[in-house]
Amino acid sequence: MNITYYGHSCFGVEIDGKHILFDPFITPNELAKHIDLNQIKADYILISHGHYDHIADAISIANRTGAKVVSNFEIVTWINNQGVNNTHPMNIGGSWKFDFGTVKCVLAVHSSTMPDGSQGGNAMGFVIETQKGSFYYAGDTALTYDMKLIGDFYKIDFSFLPIGDNFTMVVENAISATNFINCKKVIGMHYDTFGFIKIDKIESVRKFADAGSELILFEIGETKSI
Repeated sequence: MNITYYGHSCFGVEIDGKHILFDPFITPNELAKHIDLNQIKADYILISHGHYDHIADAISIANRTGAKVVSNFEIVTWINNQGVNNTHPMNIGGSWKFDFGTVKCVLAVHSSTMPDGSQGGNAMGFVIETQKGSFYYAGDTALTYDMKLIGDFYKIDFSFLPIGDNFTMVVENAISATNFINCKKVIGMHYDTFGFIKIDKIESVRKFADAGSELILFEIGETKSI
């Protein structure tokens, strides 16, 4: 899989020629000002919750690319009301097989409100199973014991975990999460974008290594094959 980081919690994952984009927040992010929104490819846009820093560019990208937007029922309804009709509503506990693989919606412990203040339903994460491997995109979440269910039922090759503290998990919590999900390869997200979530990158990588896990931190715009 080829993974490209667009800043904050926004990643593009290419799987067998299909482009899956997670939580698009690019144009309002000063750290991602060098990213050309019009060059971002998307066949699917997966949205974990309704906060502005996860949905800001969803409408624009969906309109340009024709990508199918996948999220919970409330967010999909809101997206439909913005004029985007290529959508697929889901909710926590549900799964659906798309042409790139299967998406399972799992619990994320976080709030969810749309940019206009309307109800955003329940925040969630995604377990993605494909022929190329499986991964967990946690979205914004606290550490929760429910993560053990992911480790019990899935073989996760790598995970996207928030590490910025204040709004989500601190690094030490994310390390505990790796034990719950039985996956030691972690791509960090939701850090450095705002003053509240600044981290010491070197120290964070060291803490993961000391715990026997690997924390991978991308530069914004960087692509890696995993």
